[in-house]
Order: sequence, then C-alpha cells, then structure tokens
Amino acid sequence: MSELHAIGHIVRNETDEVIIKKGKYWNVEVLDILWYARDKPSKKGIRLNMEEAKKLLEILRRELDDKN
Repeated sequence: MSELHAIGHIVRNETDEVIIKKGKYWNVEVLDILWYARDKPSKKGIRLNMEEAKKLLEILRRELDDKN
C-alpha cells in the first residue's frame, strides 16, 4: 500500500524536524511533508501528488524569488 522513503530533513531544534518523503501511496506518486517531534510523526503535514507538488514548488519559487 505505502512505499515512502525519506528524501530530506529540515531540523528546527533539538526535538522537532520536518521530514520529506517520496514514494507511492495507493499506486499514486506522492510527496509527504510531515512534522516530527521526538522522532514521532505528528498530525501536522501535507501529502501531495506530484502535480500538486509541482504547483506548490512554483508558488514557493515565485514567493522566494520576489522576496530575495
């Protein structure tokens, strides 16, 4: 059913981090962005299919490029 593997980490502090995972969920390629606290997943996060992830990337690039 789920074949996700970590592709990146963003450490916020000693106990909290965001883990980005990529893989298949119900035969759909997805990107998971999920907060972890003390190595346990929280309910805070988002799962996007690849088309949604590309749209998010476009928005982030636009906003970050405009601000820098």
